[in-house]
Amino acid sequence: MTIRTFMAAICLSSFAANTAHAAVSPEQAARLGKDLTPVGAEMAGNADGSIPPWDPNGTPVPAGFVAGSDDYINPYADEKPLYTINNGNWKEYADLLTTGTQGLFEKFGADGFEIHVYPTHRGTIRPDWYYANTLKNATGTTLVEDGQKVEGNLPGVPFPIPQSGLEVLWNHMVRYAEDSELQYDVYYVGADGKPVLSTNGSAVQVFPMFKTPDEVVGETPWALLRINYDAPARRAGEILLVREPGADYSAGKGRKAWQYLVGQRRVRLAPSVAFDTPNPAVAGTSTYDDAYVYNGSPERYDWTLVGKKEMIVPASNYDMIFQARVEDLLGEKFLNPDDVRWEKRRVWVVDANLKEGSRHLYSRRTYYIDEDNWTAVAADLYDGRGGLWRVQYGYPISLYDRKSDFALAYGAYDLAQDTYNLSNKPIPGKYQNKVDKPDNYFTPEGMARGGIR
Repeated sequence: MTIRTFMAAICLSSFAANTAHAAVSPEQAARLGKDLTPVGAEMAGNADGSIPPWDPNGTPVPAGFVAGSDDYINPYADEKPLYTINNGNWKEYADLLTTGTQGLFEKFGADGFEIHVYPTHRGTIRPDWYYANTLKNATGTTLVEDGQKVEGNLPGVPFPIPQSGLEVLWNHMVRYAEDSELQYDVYYVGADGKPVLSTNGSAVQVFPMFKTPDEVVGETPWALLRINYDAPARRAGEILLVREPGADYSAGKGRKAWQYLVGQRRVRLAPSVAFDTPNPAVAGTSTYDDAYVYNGSPERYDWTLVGKKEMIVPASNYDMIFQARVEDLLGEKFLNPDDVRWEKRRVWVVDANLKEGSRHLYSRRTYYIDEDNWTAVAADLYDGRGGLWRVQYGYPISLYDRKSDFALAYGAYDLAQDTYNLSNKPIPGKYQNKVDKPDNYFTPEGMARGGIR
């Protein structure tokens, strides 16, 4: 498929956001664990072997890794790139590149932007209870309320055999993750090529949805996130608390967010922490719903399932996430290509067009969601005139001792302003796989007690 016919397929797809979505048949669900993995990916590799079959044994634990450690070692440290795509040959690979990646080559190829493509690995595994719930969800979960609510889902993949763009998006929005705490720096690089520290903070995130595996999700949150900001000086002492739903964004049931502001010395509801409000954590160079490539209510867009496609996207970025200092990753116009690992993977492609009467900075968004872990790994974002504006990436890793993998760090390039940002990358040695906080840490009252006065 050429990139032209691929983009034409977006316009021809018939999956609309307001369609009522029913569960699949028992015969379709029986594919899980056979020709499909227990979470819905294709079990087999591709025809030429460049994408291998799924490995049910998981990602290998490298020699030297200490059990229980939070310092993850790259299990593929001895691998070398299979090939490099650069300004001289990128058009030969255009069919495997997202529209955004092509845009980066067009703008920065002559300046040295390139991508190193490594062997593909498919070691995503989950707990047995998660597989069992996913199988039940295939025949028991439905999408209602114009796609804003999932009914009947147990903690697992709600739609392992998706029939619509919204189902794929929901799989990303409630993807599997485990509790963590990290300290991180956020930088953006301005048009002058100089990096600017926009945030230093501590983030604690827990996932209540996966703590009660035998219960239908219902009102249980997918995630509770609390961020304590330490820098820059104008934000030091601020606290943000977000409660992200696990099944329902319908009227009055969506995200709840609170902020503690030092100047006001009080906690207040923060409904603006959503949608296209510029995110101060990245100095406004991305929106709140750009975090983790996409998050929050899907209500403002019509979502179209384009299909599944082989594409070259970031993957297995252990050294970048856990070993490198963020300052050392930042080039004048783009991340240092030697520090970013790319693989050929199969991704679900979902296109979103702004609904008539809705408002957002982006008129259209295209997402690329990994078939193995249901994580959004790339996105193309378009301005009001339909031009490619921002290009996003998530940088996934697998926590091989925890049956968990996700894009911990993420970032965006702004092609109009010649800026880019990188967010949520842990400071080396400042990531931990456990959270030792009382329940009230994730309440407005707990924020008030912990605030600077």
